[in-house]
Amino acid sequence: MGVLDGKAAIVTGSARGIGRATAELLAEQGARVLINDLDGDVAEQASGEIGGETVSFAGDLTKDGVPDAMVARAVEAFGAVDIVVNNAGYTWDGPIHKMSDQQFQAMLDIHNVVPFRVLRAAAPHMREPAKKEREEGREVFRKVVNVSSISGTMGNAGQANYSSGKSGVVGLTKTLAKEWGQFKINVNAIAFGFVETRLTAAKEDAGTIERDGESIKLGIPEQMRQMAAMLIPIGRPATPEEAAGGIFFLCSPWSNYVHGQVLNVTGGQFTGMTS
Repeated sequence: MGVLDGKAAIVTGSARGIGRATAELLAEQGARVLINDLDGDVAEQASGEIGGETVSFAGDLTKDGVPDAMVARAVEAFGAVDIVVNNAGYTWDGPIHKMSDQQFQAMLDIHNVVPFRVLRAAAPHMREPAKKEREEGREVFRKVVNVSSISGTMGNAGQANYSSGKSGVVGLTKTLAKEWGQFKINVNAIAFGFVETRLTAAKEDAGTIERDGESIKLGIPEQMRQMAAMLIPIGRPATPEEAAGGIFFLCSPWSNYVHGQVLNVTGGQFTGMTS
């Protein structure tokens, strides 16, 4: 028996990193999970490797209609949407005086516009059942977890674009919490600090991501990696599995009265103790 038995979840960007660890944990606890990635082969492989009932959906969520198609796929497969985790994202760093319009807009699109479109598409599938349950006098909680970052809550040099997108996630979360609380849909955000993923790997090891014909180098300089670890009282970055634990809490019954909040999962990082 799992605490999420019977629940249907969408986790965006869930073939790798934090998203993959989150999908695995939700599935382990009984949820049926839609696995999403830009790369169809990677999404299909992850779906096959994760235990439990999963389906995959490949697609660029920044393109018109794709978030709607993803939600429709989940409803087709599971008949419901109980949990949405907006996790998909990447970084494209640079100082503001060298940043192009495309570079800035790309971060807003993936980190702010995509969660908005996903939640808009999911709205009828989360709100309508809740209306019926309210009429029957029943409380059934559904969950939305939007992934932000301490770059969005505290700022971070070289990330004017990423920070702006992640800050927008907080505003979206708090507004939707006010709109959807009446339907017993908990809407929260989680702000991560330094988590070991391909986005935070050393630049020489991180690889690239292809976006609209642009090859974007991932990772951060090793000097910054060393400095970041020094700022964390726990003494090291989080693993993806540790990051997923915070998301799981916000998807679980133990968070039913946690609403409109930003949960910092940072190891106590000095730049991420407050929101």
